[in-house]
Amino acid sequence: MSELTYLSASELAKGIREKTFSAVEVLNSYLSQIVKYNFKLNAIVTLDEKKALQQAKEADEAIARGEIWGVLHGVPVTIKDTFETAGMLTTAGYKPLAKYIPKQDATAVARLRAAGAIILGKTNPAELAADYQSSNSLFKRVNNPWNLNCTAGGSSGGSAAAVAAGFTPLALGSDLGGSIRQPAHCCGILGIKPSEYRVSTAGHVPELPGKPRCVRHMLSAGPFARSIEDLKLCLSIIAGSDRRQPDLPPISLDVPSHRPLTARRIAWTDRFGNIPVTKDTTEAIQKLVTRLESFGTQIEQTIPQEFNFNAAWETYGEILVYELYVAESIFSRQSMRHSLNFLFYSRQVDPEFQNNPMVRGFYRLLNATFERYFQALTRRERFMAQMDEFFDTWDIFLCPVATVPAFTHRPTGQPIEVDNKKLPYIMACGAYTTIFNLTGNPVVTIPIGRSRMVYLSACR
Repeated sequence: MSELTYLSASELAKGIREKTFSAVEVLNSYLSQIVKYNFKLNAIVTLDEKKALQQAKEADEAIARGEIWGVLHGVPVTIKDTFETAGMLTTAGYKPLAKYIPKQDATAVARLRAAGAIILGKTNPAELAADYQSSNSLFKRVNNPWNLNCTAGGSSGGSAAAVAAGFTPLALGSDLGGSIRQPAHCCGILGIKPSEYRVSTAGHVPELPGKPRCVRHMLSAGPFARSIEDLKLCLSIIAGSDRRQPDLPPISLDVPSHRPLTARRIAWTDRFGNIPVTKDTTEAIQKLVTRLESFGTQIEQTIPQEFNFNAAWETYGEILVYELYVAESIFSRQSMRHSLNFLFYSRQVDPEFQNNPMVRGFYRLLNATFERYFQALTRRERFMAQMDEFFDTWDIFLCPVATVPAFTHRPTGQPIEVDNKKLPYIMACGAYTTIFNLTGNPVVTIPIGRSRMVYLSACR
Protein backbone atom coordinates (compact mmCIF):
# COMPACT_ATOMS: atom_id res chain seq x y z
CA MET A 1 0.00 0.00 0.00
CA SER A 2 1.44 3.40 -0.95
CA GLU A 3 1.88 6.14 1.63
CA LEU A 4 -0.96 8.18 0.15
CA THR A 5 -3.53 5.42 0.65
CA TYR A 6 -2.83 5.52 4.40
CA LEU A 7 -3.95 9.16 4.64
CA SER A 8 -7.43 10.19 5.68
CA ALA A 9 -9.79 11.92 3.27
CA SER A 10 -9.29 15.15 5.23
CA GLU A 11 -5.50 14.88 4.87
CA LEU A 12 -5.78 14.07 1.18
CA ALA A 13 -8.03 17.06 0.52
CA LYS A 14 -5.63 19.35 2.39
CA GLY A 15 -2.61 17.95 0.53
CA ILE A 16 -4.29 18.42 -2.85
CA ARG A 17 -5.32 22.00 -2.01
CA GLU A 18 -1.81 22.86 -0.82
CA LYS A 19 -0.19 21.09 -3.80
CA THR A 20 1.75 18.72 -1.55
CA PHE A 21 0.68 16.07 -4.02
CA SER A 22 -1.73 16.05 -6.93
CA ALA A 23 -5.21 14.57 -7.31
CA VAL A 24 -3.80 12.40 -10.11
CA GLU A 25 -1.12 11.02 -7.78
CA VAL A 26 -3.74 10.23 -5.16
CA LEU A 27 -6.00 8.51 -7.66
CA ASN A 28 -3.17 6.46 -9.15
CA SER A 29 -2.20 5.26 -5.67
CA TYR A 30 -5.69 3.92 -5.09
CA LEU A 31 -5.92 2.43 -8.57
CA SER A 32 -2.65 0.60 -7.96
CA GLN A 33 -3.99 -0.83 -4.69
CA ILE A 34 -7.22 -1.90 -6.40
CA VAL A 35 -5.40 -3.64 -9.26
CA LYS A 36 -3.16 -5.42 -6.78
CA TYR A 37 -5.81 -6.75 -4.39
CA ASN A 38 -9.38 -6.34 -5.60
CA PHE A 39 -9.33 -9.66 -7.46
CA LYS A 40 -8.99 -11.32 -4.04
CA LEU A 41 -11.67 -9.28 -2.30
CA ASN A 42 -14.25 -8.46 -5.01
CA ALA A 43 -14.99 -5.26 -3.09
CA ILE A 44 -15.29 -3.00 -6.15
CA VAL A 45 -17.51 -4.23 -8.99
CA THR A 46 -17.63 -1.18 -11.27
CA LEU A 47 -14.48 0.90 -11.73
CA ASP A 48 -14.77 4.15 -13.70
CA GLU A 49 -11.03 4.57 -14.17
CA LYS A 50 -11.08 6.65 -17.36
CA LYS A 51 -13.57 9.23 -16.13
CA ALA A 52 -11.98 9.36 -12.68
CA LEU A 53 -8.55 10.10 -14.17
CA GLN A 54 -10.02 12.85 -16.33
CA GLN A 55 -11.70 14.42 -13.30
CA ALA A 56 -8.47 14.16 -11.28
CA LYS A 57 -6.61 16.05 -14.03
CA GLU A 58 -9.35 18.69 -14.07
CA ALA A 59 -9.12 18.94 -10.27
CA ASP A 60 -5.39 19.66 -10.51
CA GLU A 61 -5.96 22.22 -13.27
CA ALA A 62 -8.59 23.93 -11.10
CA ILE A 63 -6.15 24.12 -8.19
CA ALA A 64 -3.57 25.70 -10.49
CA ARG A 65 -6.15 28.39 -11.31
CA GLY A 66 -6.92 28.92 -7.64
CA GLU A 67 -10.33 27.20 -7.81
CA ILE A 68 -11.58 24.91 -5.03
CA TRP A 69 -14.60 22.72 -5.83
CA GLY A 70 -15.34 21.88 -2.20
CA VAL A 71 -13.99 20.26 0.98
CA LEU A 72 -13.30 16.96 -0.84
CA HIS A 73 -11.70 18.57 -3.89
CA GLY A 74 -10.03 15.78 -5.90
CA VAL A 75 -10.52 13.04 -3.29
CA PRO A 76 -11.64 9.67 -4.72
CA VAL A 77 -14.57 7.93 -3.02
CA THR A 78 -16.61 4.79 -3.67
CA ILE A 79 -20.36 4.25 -3.59
CA LYS A 80 -22.34 1.18 -2.55
CA ASP A 81 -23.94 -0.30 -5.66
CA THR A 82 -27.40 0.30 -4.24
CA PHE A 83 -27.16 4.08 -4.79
CA GLU A 84 -27.94 5.47 -8.23
CA THR A 85 -24.98 7.07 -10.00
CA ALA A 86 -25.61 9.12 -13.14
CA GLY A 87 -24.00 7.48 -16.17
CA MET A 88 -22.56 4.62 -14.09
CA LEU A 89 -23.93 1.11 -13.71
CA THR A 90 -26.17 0.60 -10.66
CA THR A 91 -27.24 -3.00 -10.07
CA ALA A 92 -27.84 -3.68 -6.35
CA GLY A 93 -26.45 -7.12 -7.25
CA TYR A 94 -29.82 -7.93 -8.83
CA LYS A 95 -30.04 -9.55 -12.28
CA PRO A 96 -32.99 -7.45 -13.56
CA LEU A 97 -30.78 -4.35 -12.96
CA ALA A 98 -27.66 -5.84 -14.61
CA LYS A 99 -27.63 -3.15 -17.31
CA TYR A 100 -29.29 -0.28 -15.45
CA ILE A 101 -27.52 3.07 -15.91
CA PRO A 102 -29.36 5.88 -14.08
CA LYS A 103 -29.67 9.39 -15.46
CA GLN A 104 -29.61 10.98 -12.01
CA ASP A 105 -27.45 10.61 -8.92
CA ALA A 106 -28.89 9.57 -5.58
CA THR A 107 -29.00 12.67 -3.39
CA ALA A 108 -26.10 11.57 -1.16
CA VAL A 109 -23.97 10.85 -4.24
CA ALA A 110 -24.80 14.23 -5.75
CA ARG A 111 -23.73 15.96 -2.54
CA LEU A 112 -20.38 14.15 -2.52
CA ARG A 113 -19.78 15.25 -6.11
CA ALA A 114 -20.76 18.83 -5.23
CA ALA A 115 -18.14 18.74 -2.45
CA GLY A 116 -15.47 17.99 -5.05
CA ALA A 117 -15.21 14.20 -4.58
CA ILE A 118 -14.35 11.96 -7.53
CA ILE A 119 -16.56 8.88 -7.81
CA LEU A 120 -14.03 6.13 -8.39
CA GLY A 121 -16.38 3.15 -8.54
CA LYS A 122 -19.20 1.10 -7.05
CA THR A 123 -18.83 -1.39 -4.23
CA ASN A 124 -20.26 -4.89 -4.03
CA PRO A 125 -23.43 -5.31 -1.90
CA ALA A 126 -25.66 -8.11 -0.76
CA GLU A 127 -28.39 -8.67 -3.33
CA LEU A 128 -31.01 -5.93 -2.91
CA ALA A 129 -29.18 -4.98 0.31
CA ALA A 130 -30.78 -7.93 2.10
CA ASP A 131 -28.14 -9.99 3.92
CA TYR A 132 -25.40 -9.87 6.56
CA GLN A 133 -22.94 -11.21 3.97
CA SER A 134 -22.27 -9.51 0.64
CA SER A 135 -23.02 -11.95 -2.14
CA ASN A 136 -25.43 -11.66 -5.01
CA SER A 137 -26.42 -13.15 -8.35
CA LEU A 138 -24.22 -10.83 -10.45
CA PHE A 139 -20.79 -10.69 -8.79
CA LYS A 140 -18.49 -12.89 -6.76
CA ARG A 141 -18.90 -12.65 -3.00
CA VAL A 142 -16.95 -10.07 -1.01
CA ASN A 143 -14.08 -11.48 1.06
CA ASN A 144 -12.71 -9.98 4.26
CA PRO A 145 -9.36 -8.13 3.79
CA TRP A 146 -8.03 -9.68 7.01
CA ASN A 147 -9.02 -13.25 6.22
CA LEU A 148 -10.34 -14.32 2.82
CA ASN A 149 -12.20 -17.23 4.39
CA CYS A 150 -14.41 -14.81 6.31
CA THR A 151 -17.20 -12.45 5.36
CA ALA A 152 -16.73 -8.69 5.13
CA GLY A 153 -20.27 -8.37 6.45
CA GLY A 154 -23.37 -7.12 4.74
CA SER A 155 -25.12 -5.61 3.09
CA SER A 156 -22.43 -2.93 2.61
CA GLY A 157 -19.58 -5.44 2.72
CA GLY A 158 -17.88 -4.15 -0.42
CA SER A 159 -17.82 -0.62 0.99
CA ALA A 160 -16.24 -1.71 4.28
CA ALA A 161 -13.72 -4.01 2.58
CA ALA A 162 -12.72 -1.23 0.15
CA VAL A 163 -11.93 1.19 2.99
CA ALA A 164 -10.13 -1.46 5.05
CA ALA A 165 -8.02 -2.58 2.08
CA GLY A 166 -6.95 0.94 1.09
CA PHE A 167 -9.01 1.13 -2.11
CA THR A 168 -10.67 4.38 -1.00
CA PRO A 169 -10.55 6.73 2.00
CA LEU A 170 -14.35 7.09 2.13
CA ALA A 171 -17.21 4.84 1.07
CA LEU A 172 -20.94 5.46 1.10
CA GLY A 173 -23.17 2.74 2.56
CA SER A 174 -26.70 2.21 3.79
CA ASP A 175 -28.18 0.59 6.88
CA LEU A 176 -31.62 -0.96 7.40
CA GLY A 177 -30.60 -3.54 9.99
CA GLY A 178 -26.89 -3.10 10.57
CA SER A 179 -25.61 -2.88 7.00
CA ILE A 180 -23.09 -0.15 7.85
CA ARG A 181 -22.25 -1.15 11.41
CA GLN A 182 -21.80 -4.91 11.00
CA PRO A 183 -19.45 -4.65 7.95
CA ALA A 184 -17.42 -1.94 9.72
CA HIS A 185 -17.19 -4.29 12.71
CA CYS A 186 -16.15 -7.25 10.52
CA CYS A 187 -13.46 -5.23 8.69
CA GLY A 188 -12.08 -3.27 11.66
CA ILE A 189 -12.93 0.24 10.45
CA LEU A 190 -15.33 3.02 11.42
CA GLY A 191 -18.87 3.51 10.21
CA ILE A 192 -21.85 5.61 11.23
CA LYS A 193 -25.55 4.99 10.94
CA PRO A 194 -26.93 8.52 11.29
CA SER A 195 -30.19 9.36 12.99
CA GLU A 196 -33.15 8.37 10.88
CA TYR A 197 -34.21 11.18 8.51
CA ARG A 198 -30.83 12.95 8.74
CA VAL A 199 -29.52 11.79 5.33
CA SER A 200 -31.65 11.42 2.23
CA THR A 201 -32.00 7.92 0.79
CA ALA A 202 -33.55 9.20 -2.44
CA GLY A 203 -32.12 7.15 -5.30
CA HIS A 204 -31.41 4.09 -3.16
CA VAL A 205 -32.50 0.54 -4.02
CA PRO A 206 -34.31 -1.78 -2.85
CA GLU A 207 -37.15 0.23 -4.39
CA LEU A 208 -36.68 -0.65 -8.02
CA PRO A 209 -36.44 2.22 -10.53
CA GLY A 210 -39.83 3.73 -11.23
CA LYS A 211 -41.50 2.07 -8.25
CA PRO A 212 -43.04 4.00 -5.33
CA ARG A 213 -41.03 4.58 -2.19
CA CYS A 214 -41.98 1.82 0.23
CA VAL A 215 -39.11 1.58 2.75
CA ARG A 216 -40.11 4.64 4.75
CA HIS A 217 -38.82 3.65 8.18
CA MET A 218 -35.58 2.50 9.81
CA LEU A 219 -33.31 3.11 6.76
CA SER A 220 -30.25 5.39 6.95
CA ALA A 221 -27.35 6.26 4.64
CA GLY A 222 -23.89 6.94 6.01
CA PRO A 223 -20.13 6.71 5.47
CA PHE A 224 -17.31 4.30 6.20
CA ALA A 225 -13.88 5.72 6.99
CA ARG A 226 -10.66 5.12 8.89
CA SER A 227 -10.98 8.17 11.18
CA ILE A 228 -13.64 9.95 13.22
CA GLU A 229 -12.71 13.20 11.46
CA ASP A 230 -13.62 11.69 8.10
CA LEU A 231 -16.94 10.39 9.39
CA LYS A 232 -17.79 13.87 10.67
CA LEU A 233 -16.69 15.49 7.41
CA CYS A 234 -18.65 13.14 5.19
CA LEU A 235 -21.77 13.31 7.34
CA SER A 236 -21.67 17.11 7.23
CA ILE A 237 -21.70 16.88 3.43
CA ILE A 238 -24.48 14.35 2.89
CA ALA A 239 -26.86 15.30 5.74
CA GLY A 240 -29.74 17.74 5.36
CA SER A 241 -33.20 18.21 3.94
CA ASP A 242 -33.99 17.12 0.39
CA ARG A 243 -36.84 18.09 -1.92
CA ARG A 244 -36.80 14.58 -3.32
CA GLN A 245 -37.56 13.26 0.17
CA PRO A 246 -39.66 15.93 1.91
CA ASP A 247 -40.01 14.05 5.22
CA LEU A 248 -36.41 14.99 6.13
CA PRO A 249 -36.62 17.96 8.52
CA PRO A 250 -34.63 21.11 7.62
CA ILE A 251 -32.49 20.86 10.76
CA SER A 252 -28.74 21.38 10.80
CA LEU A 253 -26.38 18.91 12.44
CA ASP A 254 -25.70 19.44 16.12
CA VAL A 255 -22.51 21.26 17.07
CA PRO A 256 -20.37 19.05 19.37
CA SER A 257 -20.20 20.35 22.92
CA HIS A 258 -16.56 19.21 23.41
CA ARG A 259 -17.30 18.27 27.00
CA PRO A 260 -14.50 16.25 28.61
CA LEU A 261 -14.92 12.53 29.27
CA THR A 262 -15.27 13.20 32.97
CA ALA A 263 -18.44 15.17 32.24
CA ARG A 264 -20.02 12.35 30.20
CA ARG A 265 -22.42 9.76 31.57
CA ILE A 266 -21.88 6.43 29.80
CA ALA A 267 -24.06 3.35 30.06
CA TRP A 268 -22.67 0.02 28.90
CA THR A 269 -23.80 -3.56 28.41
CA ASP A 270 -22.60 -6.76 26.80
CA ARG A 271 -26.02 -8.40 26.65
CA PHE A 272 -29.37 -7.61 25.00
CA GLY A 273 -32.04 -10.02 26.21
CA ASN A 274 -30.86 -13.63 26.08
CA ILE A 275 -28.51 -13.11 23.11
CA PRO A 276 -24.89 -13.78 24.19
CA VAL A 277 -21.69 -12.44 22.65
CA THR A 278 -18.28 -14.08 22.36
CA LYS A 279 -15.85 -14.03 25.24
CA ASP A 280 -13.54 -11.89 23.06
CA THR A 281 -16.27 -9.29 22.70
CA THR A 282 -17.06 -9.16 26.40
CA GLU A 283 -13.38 -8.87 27.32
CA ALA A 284 -12.82 -6.06 24.82
CA ILE A 285 -15.77 -4.08 26.17
CA GLN A 286 -14.76 -4.61 29.79
CA LYS A 287 -11.19 -3.55 29.01
CA LEU A 288 -12.54 -0.33 27.49
CA VAL A 289 -14.81 0.25 30.48
CA THR A 290 -11.84 -0.12 32.85
CA ARG A 291 -9.86 2.38 30.83
CA LEU A 292 -12.74 4.87 30.81
CA GLU A 293 -13.09 4.47 34.58
CA SER A 294 -9.39 5.29 34.96
CA PHE A 295 -10.06 8.64 33.25
CA GLY A 296 -12.69 9.46 35.89
CA THR A 297 -15.62 8.92 33.51
CA GLN A 298 -19.06 8.22 35.00
CA ILE A 299 -19.82 4.78 33.59
CA GLU A 300 -22.32 2.14 34.68
CA GLN A 301 -23.50 -1.25 33.42
CA THR A 302 -27.20 -0.83 32.62
CA ILE A 303 -29.84 -1.05 29.89
CA PRO A 304 -33.21 0.68 29.33
CA GLN A 305 -35.17 -0.97 32.15
CA GLU A 306 -38.63 -1.01 30.54
CA PHE A 307 -37.36 -1.98 27.09
CA ASN A 308 -38.60 -5.44 25.98
CA PHE A 309 -35.94 -6.62 23.54
CA ASN A 310 -37.89 -9.66 22.31
CA ALA A 311 -40.92 -7.51 21.50
CA ALA A 312 -38.66 -4.93 19.85
CA TRP A 313 -37.00 -7.52 17.59
CA GLU A 314 -40.41 -8.87 16.61
CA THR A 315 -41.71 -5.39 15.83
CA TYR A 316 -38.61 -4.63 13.76
CA GLY A 317 -39.05 -7.83 11.75
CA GLU A 318 -42.71 -7.11 11.11
CA ILE A 319 -42.19 -3.53 9.86
CA LEU A 320 -39.20 -4.57 7.76
CA VAL A 321 -40.98 -7.38 5.96
CA TYR A 322 -44.15 -5.33 5.34
CA GLU A 323 -42.18 -2.58 3.61
CA LEU A 324 -39.71 -4.82 1.74
CA TYR A 325 -42.59 -6.99 0.53
CA VAL A 326 -43.86 -4.12 -1.57
CA ALA A 327 -40.46 -2.55 -2.33
CA GLU A 328 -39.12 -5.75 -3.87
CA SER A 329 -42.11 -6.15 -6.17
CA ILE A 330 -44.26 -8.63 -4.25
CA PHE A 331 -41.48 -10.69 -2.71
CA SER A 332 -38.42 -11.21 -4.82
CA ARG A 333 -36.89 -14.64 -5.28
CA GLN A 334 -34.09 -13.45 -2.98
CA SER A 335 -36.51 -12.78 -0.13
CA MET A 336 -38.27 -16.09 -0.64
CA ARG A 337 -34.93 -17.93 -0.66
CA HIS A 338 -33.89 -16.25 2.60
CA SER A 339 -37.23 -17.17 4.21
CA LEU A 340 -36.87 -20.81 3.20
CA ASN A 341 -33.30 -20.84 4.54
CA PHE A 342 -34.41 -19.46 7.91
CA LEU A 343 -37.11 -22.16 8.07
CA PHE A 344 -34.68 -24.93 7.03
CA TYR A 345 -32.05 -23.99 9.62
CA SER A 346 -34.43 -23.05 12.44
CA ARG A 347 -34.15 -26.42 14.21
CA GLN A 348 -30.36 -26.53 13.99
CA VAL A 349 -29.90 -23.82 16.60
CA ASP A 350 -29.79 -24.51 20.33
CA PRO A 351 -33.28 -25.02 21.83
CA GLU A 352 -33.17 -21.81 23.89
CA PHE A 353 -32.91 -19.76 20.66
CA GLN A 354 -35.40 -21.61 18.46
CA ASN A 355 -38.26 -19.23 19.18
CA ASN A 356 -36.68 -16.45 17.12
CA PRO A 357 -38.54 -13.14 17.70
CA MET A 358 -37.29 -11.45 14.54
CA VAL A 359 -38.40 -14.34 12.33
CA ARG A 360 -41.74 -14.36 14.18
CA GLY A 361 -42.11 -10.79 13.00
CA PHE A 362 -41.22 -11.81 9.43
CA TYR A 363 -43.92 -14.47 9.31
CA ARG A 364 -46.62 -12.02 10.36
CA LEU A 365 -46.61 -11.14 6.68
CA LEU A 366 -48.67 -14.32 6.14
CA ASN A 367 -51.59 -12.61 7.91
CA ALA A 368 -50.79 -9.04 6.90
CA THR A 369 -53.40 -6.31 7.12
CA PHE A 370 -53.16 -2.53 7.10
CA GLU A 371 -54.31 -2.54 10.73
CA ARG A 372 -51.45 -4.89 11.76
CA TYR A 373 -48.93 -2.70 9.94
CA PHE A 374 -50.08 0.44 11.73
CA GLN A 375 -50.16 -1.40 15.05
CA ALA A 376 -46.50 -2.31 14.51
CA LEU A 377 -45.66 1.33 13.77
CA THR A 378 -47.44 2.36 16.96
CA ARG A 379 -45.42 -0.15 18.98
CA ARG A 380 -42.30 1.23 17.33
CA GLU A 381 -43.14 4.72 18.63
CA ARG A 382 -43.31 3.37 22.19
CA PHE A 383 -39.85 1.80 21.84
CA MET A 384 -38.51 5.08 20.46
CA ALA A 385 -39.94 6.95 23.45
CA GLN A 386 -38.40 4.46 25.89
CA MET A 387 -34.96 4.83 24.30
CA ASP A 388 -35.30 8.62 24.32
CA GLU A 389 -36.12 8.47 28.03
CA PHE A 390 -32.99 6.35 28.60
CA PHE A 391 -30.88 9.03 26.89
CA ASP A 392 -32.32 11.68 29.18
CA THR A 393 -30.00 10.14 31.77
CA TRP A 394 -27.13 8.82 29.67
CA ASP A 395 -25.01 10.57 27.03
CA ILE A 396 -23.60 7.42 25.43
CA PHE A 397 -24.71 3.79 25.30
CA LEU A 398 -21.73 1.45 24.77
CA CYS A 399 -22.73 -2.00 23.50
CA PRO A 400 -21.62 -4.76 21.09
CA VAL A 401 -22.10 -4.49 17.33
CA ALA A 402 -22.76 -8.21 16.85
CA THR A 403 -22.48 -11.44 18.79
CA VAL A 404 -19.35 -12.49 16.87
CA PRO A 405 -16.51 -10.94 14.86
CA ALA A 406 -16.20 -11.72 11.14
CA PHE A 407 -17.37 -15.31 10.63
CA THR A 408 -16.56 -17.80 7.90
CA HIS A 409 -18.56 -17.68 4.67
CA ARG A 410 -21.76 -19.72 4.84
CA PRO A 411 -25.23 -20.04 3.31
CA THR A 412 -27.63 -17.35 4.47
CA GLY A 413 -29.50 -18.61 7.51
CA GLN A 414 -26.95 -21.20 8.64
CA PRO A 415 -26.54 -20.97 12.44
CA ILE A 416 -23.53 -19.12 13.86
CA GLU A 417 -21.62 -20.42 16.86
CA VAL A 418 -21.09 -18.07 19.77
CA ASP A 419 -18.69 -19.82 22.15
CA ASN A 420 -20.22 -23.27 21.50
CA LYS A 421 -23.82 -22.03 21.39
CA LYS A 422 -25.60 -22.20 18.02
CA LEU A 423 -27.57 -19.00 17.42
CA PRO A 424 -29.97 -18.16 14.61
CA TYR A 425 -28.07 -16.43 11.80
CA ILE A 426 -30.17 -13.29 11.82
CA MET A 427 -29.95 -12.85 15.59
CA ALA A 428 -26.21 -13.53 15.73
CA CYS A 429 -25.66 -10.84 13.09
CA GLY A 430 -28.46 -8.38 13.77
CA ALA A 431 -29.65 -8.57 17.37
CA TYR A 432 -27.46 -5.66 18.48
CA THR A 433 -27.92 -3.50 15.37
CA THR A 434 -31.64 -3.77 14.54
CA ILE A 435 -32.67 -2.30 17.90
CA PHE A 436 -31.30 1.09 16.82
CA ASN A 437 -32.90 0.91 13.38
CA LEU A 438 -36.17 0.41 15.22
CA THR A 439 -35.57 3.38 17.55
CA GLY A 440 -33.90 5.57 14.90
CA ASN A 441 -30.89 6.53 17.05
CA PRO A 442 -27.49 7.38 15.56
CA VAL A 443 -24.78 4.77 16.12
CA VAL A 444 -21.03 4.84 15.47
CA THR A 445 -19.00 1.64 15.11
CA ILE A 446 -15.46 2.02 16.45
CA PRO A 447 -12.87 -0.80 16.58
CA ILE A 448 -11.69 -1.48 20.16
CA GLY A 449 -9.75 -4.73 19.74
CA ARG A 450 -9.15 -7.89 17.74
CA SER A 451 -10.62 -11.33 18.18
CA ARG A 452 -8.54 -14.46 18.71
CA MET A 453 -9.24 -15.67 15.17
CA VAL A 454 -6.13 -16.17 13.00
CA TYR A 455 -5.78 -13.31 10.57
CA LEU A 456 -4.49 -14.11 7.10
CA SER A 457 -4.02 -10.58 5.87
CA ALA A 458 -4.73 -10.21 2.18
CA CYS A 459 -3.87 -6.55 1.77
CA ARG A 460 -1.22 -5.59 4.32
